[in-house]
Amino acid sequence: MKLSVVIPSYKDPLLHGTINSILDNSALGGELEIIVVLDGYWTKSNIIDDPRVRIVHLGKNRGMRGAINAGVLVASGEYMMRTDEHCVFAKGFDKEIIDNMEDNWIVTARRYFLNPVEWEIMDMPYVDYEKLVIQGDKKFCGQKWHSRTRERRGMMIDETMAMQGSFWIMKKSWWDKVIVELDTEGYGPLYQDSHEMVFKTWKAGGKLMLNKNTWYAHKHRSFSRTHSNGTPENPSNNDACFKYSLDTWKDYYLNDIKLKWKI
Repeated sequence: MKLSVVIPSYKDPLLHGTINSILDNSALGGELEIIVVLDGYWTKSNIIDDPRVRIVHLGKNRGMRGAINAGVLVASGEYMMRTDEHCVFAKGFDKEIIDNMEDNWIVTARRYFLNPVEWEIMDMPYVDYEKLVIQGDKKFCGQKWHSRTRERRGMMIDETMAMQGSFWIMKKSWWDKVIVELDTEGYGPLYQDSHEMVFKTWKAGGKLMLNKNTWYAHKHRSFSRTHSNGTPENPSNNDACFKYSLDTWKDYYLNDIKLKWKI
């Protein structure tokens, strides 16, 4: 198996469209597996009958972080991909990234915005580079990096500093060695997963990379989400999550990362 795609899911009707987009646009054929993690619920409509699609059902809601961990545990691919359950993808997106990455990279792609009602890309500027900042001394946050986007527009595979976290690919061996699992104790069930992975990757000598030769589109934030503050079964204390992330990584960010990136 070349690529395992993990989709953590909680009652999102767009799940089926996301699965179909991956199947329709993957260039890996039978070397692809999609692992749909139903996080404490059963979907009301049947998921597509395709041998490349596997279902993991969690009897109790664990939250996004726990659902990702559960999917990774059963993944058999050489490479790991995570995506939100409301995304669409470019033709051949997976092969483009896998064929052009190093073993110690996490790779994301150019990001567009999806109108989930019309199921089409919105007429809005795409996002390439993001800068990692501390927002209001409260939380780590990715901020659109317009100057780097202009200055490095001709560099199609390049290092970046932050990502949304809705789509990434890495070597499974890198996850096993460096990420290990997403922390669900200190961070809680939901946010700051991309920052945790990037900090761990930097600490281990790896890089977060952007491949602009391909793209994906993520549901625009103006449309509702199914678990913005956790779930009724597993609510998220977002303030505690943000504080834990800052307590864990702030000194490293201020003393090492900001100096390296000269921001």
